[in-house]
Amino acid sequence: MPPSGGATFICDNMIRAPRFWNYNGLAARMLSPFSRIAVAIAAYRIARPGWTAPVPVICCGNATVGGAGKTILAQDLANRLTARGIAVHILLRGYRGYARGVRPVMPDDSAALTGDEAQLLASLAPTWTGADRAAGARAAVAERAMILLMDDGLQNSTLTKTMSLLAIDGATGFGNGRVLPAGPLREPVIAAASRCRAAVLIGSDISGALAQLPPELPVLGARLKQSKEVDAIRGRRVVAFTGMAIPCKFFAGLEHAGVVLAAREAFPDHHAFTHKEVVSLNLCAKAIDAVLVTTPKDAVRIPHGISVQVVSVQLIWDNEAAIDMLLDELVMSSAK
Repeated sequence: MPPSGGATFICDNMIRAPRFWNYNGLAARMLSPFSRIAVAIAAYRIARPGWTAPVPVICCGNATVGGAGKTILAQDLANRLTARGIAVHILLRGYRGYARGVRPVMPDDSAALTGDEAQLLASLAPTWTGADRAAGARAAVAERAMILLMDDGLQNSTLTKTMSLLAIDGATGFGNGRVLPAGPLREPVIAAASRCRAAVLIGSDISGALAQLPPELPVLGARLKQSKEVDAIRGRRVVAFTGMAIPCKFFAGLEHAGVVLAAREAFPDHHAFTHKEVVSLNLCAKAIDAVLVTTPKDAVRIPHGISVQVVSVQLIWDNEAAIDMLLDELVMSSAK
């Protein structure tokens, strides 16, 4: 699949999601009765009591179906907790992985087995996949975890959370503000926010998301910044490709860092790249004397044997002391 010939982005932020999820149009209104059913089912599931672990549980969650920045937030918190000398273990479902039941992520595991997010997180701390977060938590506690960190799971009631953070992408926000299938929400914003200690707004609030939050909920601002890996390709022509929920974040980030985007290709979220696809992209890059570039999350889904430049991002906090204070409060309360 060759990339397009120019760097003009086709990105309405939810490139693989229904377009009407961004608008309160006819389709959204017609589907709203089904949303009421979804709201009732979600509320029933969330209300069920879960297992209370003997250690603190932090949840990096969101209200929408994807692309809010939960994993990059979990990576940042894992690094901060590890720097404090705390044995943090990470729990996640292992989305798109074929592994069943609760299992630790091992060094020789593949993204196909565990899911791509688990591969990234396992490089930072012991990581467990499994839909039953309580079972994962028990396994982690048995391995002497001092804090459990959940990537996603705000709507999963099997494990009681000590502190939940609501991740919000500033560009897409909450879409049209409706619940599935009429919009991108898993549950109403107010319901999700009511169970969170704070919201984490990633990027500028161009979607008006903050206006939909309860006024008493603290909001921590942050932004994504390309890592130092981008220095090697700054000023170079690149062919960029990704299979992430909001591909324009990756493309725009490269341009902002001074990379010349000769071409780009957006695949579906969590796309399992074939050898043929990546070889085709590599040939296109070579034909125009460009570098083939992707994200770490995509790189773990690329077949072996093809050279691809990986550029990651890091979370930069507007007020780093604010997130550190939340973590310190949690650590101190658990020590009592």
